Amino acid sequence: MHALDVLGDPVRRRILELLADGELAAGEISAVVQEEFGISQPGVSQHLRVLRDNGFATVRAQGTRRLYAVDPAPLREVDRWLDRYRHFWNQHLDALGTEIARGKRERRLREAENPAPPGTAGNGT
Repeated sequence: MHALDVLGDPVRRRILELLADGELAAGEISAVVQEEFGISQPGVSQHLRVLRDNGFATVRAQGTRRLYAVDPAPLREVDRWLDRYRHFWNQHLDALGTEIARGKRERRLREAENPAPPGTAGNGT
């Protein structure tokens, strides 16, 4: 299965989001996914298997629990694939950064011209 096929499913993306914060037991993952997506525990297990079989997640046994974690290697491959398309959004993000910096600079200048009276705190907006 191609990496984008694996990531194309919203349930699998949600599982990876959960695992991005650290290792989780299968039961913890299942509880969240069942509540959010309304699928059965066997359905969640199938998604975990797809992630594991395609290298996106690792699993290790700890007693009777199965602990899942993200394997970053396939995500790095997706990132490399996306490199050729980054220019489509990087310019927009650069422009956004410029506008944010301009707004901060203008706010500092306004605050310097009109300082808050003694004993009052500026609201920072």
